[in-house]
Amino acid sequence: MDRLEIGPCRAEDVPLLDRHLPAPGAPTRHADRFARQEAGSGTYLLARRDGVPLGHGQLRWDGCAAPEVRAELGDCPEFNGLDVRAELRGQGIGTALIRAAEELARTRGRTAMGLGVTRDNPRAAALYARLGYRPVVAYTDRWSWTDPDGRAHEEADPCTFLVRSLTAPDG
Repeated sequence: MDRLEIGPCRAEDVPLLDRHLPAPGAPTRHADRFARQEAGSGTYLLARRDGVPLGHGQLRWDGCAAPEVRAELGDCPEFNGLDVRAELRGQGIGTALIRAAEELARTRGRTAMGLGVTRDNPRAAALYARLGYRPVVAYTDRWSWTDPDGRAHEEADPCTFLVRSLTAPDG
């Protein structure tokens, strides 16, 4: 098996993401993130092996949309939507995606990067703490999605936004 490759999403990756990492209840999630990348306001990073997507995450250059976070941190880039295929979790793929996002942010002159974690996800919170992310502000992540019948749904998750300095050594 080839080594893990991490890089921006390509148009041909979107159907592969839909097949290997489907977004239940949000059938256009991958296409939406790719469109954000194409518009220049984000980079949709994928982890691949042998051309097959194993995980993904989106680096939003304009920061977190939550008003609580924006008031505290402005446009600090946000890495969100981290997901790794369930059977591959715990193998370092999520860490590799985060580190790639950090390096990308550094190359653009950014000095910090943030990410949100829901309060009911202790496994992710432990990973982020281990990587040097520290809590900054509590907020509510609000998002919507459209089901296959065309009905819109609104969601709200209590979260904590964490930040890591990109000028400090890796945590």
